[in-house]
Amino acid sequence: MNKLDRSKLFETLKERGYVYQATNEENVRKIINGNPTTVYVGIDPTADSLHIGHFFSLMMLKYFQDAGHRVIVLIGGATAMVGDPSGRTDMRQMMTKERVQNNFNEVKALVEKFVDITGENPAIIVNNADWFNGYDYVSFMRDVGKHFNVNEMLTNDAYSRRLQEGGLTFLEMGYMLMQAYDFVYLNKKYGCMLQIGGSDQWGNMTAGTKLSRKIAFENNTASNLEALTCPLLTNSEGQKMGKTAKGALWVAREKTSVFDFYQYFYNVQDKDVLSLLRLFTRLPLEEINSMIHNDIISAKKIMAFEITKLIHGNDEAVKAREMSENLFSQGGDDAPEFEVAKTELGAGIGICDLLFNTKLAPSKSEARRLIQGGAISVKGEKISDFTLVVKESDFEDGSLLLKKGKKNFIKVVLK
Repeated sequence: MNKLDRSKLFETLKERGYVYQATNEENVRKIINGNPTTVYVGIDPTADSLHIGHFFSLMMLKYFQDAGHRVIVLIGGATAMVGDPSGRTDMRQMMTKERVQNNFNEVKALVEKFVDITGENPAIIVNNADWFNGYDYVSFMRDVGKHFNVNEMLTNDAYSRRLQEGGLTFLEMGYMLMQAYDFVYLNKKYGCMLQIGGSDQWGNMTAGTKLSRKIAFENNTASNLEALTCPLLTNSEGQKMGKTAKGALWVAREKTSVFDFYQYFYNVQDKDVLSLLRLFTRLPLEEINSMIHNDIISAKKIMAFEITKLIHGNDEAVKAREMSENLFSQGGDDAPEFEVAKTELGAGIGICDLLFNTKLAPSKSEARRLIQGGAISVKGEKISDFTLVVKESDFEDGSLLLKKGKKNFIKVVLK
């Protein structure tokens, strides 16, 4: 992407809808629009992929990098072991160290696709386990815990809601202290002055700025750390975006097929197209407004394509768009439907049986040959395993798309 004008970066972020809360907006504006500085965003590897909400924060971070700021992505190998209580009504399931490490590796590989890790201004990817491992409990509590007032912590939404729901563990109480220390540590080692993230992290982020001020006061020095949040990604009705019938909208194609990803955005309500174009593309606002006003259908197609291209690349986005156009050309869904009863589906149906039953293959042996030849796609992804079992969980919004070759489609509908 082209370099951005850093002297107007805050205004650019604000007009495109990224700015929600700031610890001190004037100071944040000066930091963002001023000389290159260091900014960070944190992601806990609680899953082996990123969902679209994570990517929203990474999009914001990319603006900073393209404007010449140094950016850090902190993947919380230590904080994931504790679990963030924000937005939870119960305690998160505790993960093993092995699972957290596996998730860290997967998330790191995805992050490296979205921020530049080479060149003149490479992003830095860090793991907070590197500085928490070996930091003994007593020392941490004496250094950090002494600065936190429990009564103040319990007024935080993340904690007060949990208390109302019936309980809060001491383990989770420590999460805020750890994230706050992350900011102080990154400031000390990298000169990081600004943390960005979703608005659900406001309490944890401001805890870092307060901790920095208290430590500075104790040492008779100055603190100038600030925090900036972007809004949660919601639709025009205030509902969280990125939720499908199968769960979160993942950016890993192994979890959400490229076709399903494209279709999710193509099927959003018309009134959500404007905000998605502003947030997930770099198209000029004048051009976006003109598209919305003149042809909302075309604008929606461009939006779905651009977001898919951003996540999965141009070639995959083109394939998803072509498949969608083949299915929904001439004003309607022209793909023939094949109904399968839930009772008939049971624990699952073999893909060769399904291809035979839908008449995409004249026989089960031919179905096997087609799969081995790479001619069969399920939900937009080519398959090679002829022993694949299609289960109820594979049906997105009650349907499943099968494709043979380039033009033969069957929409399997669960009844």
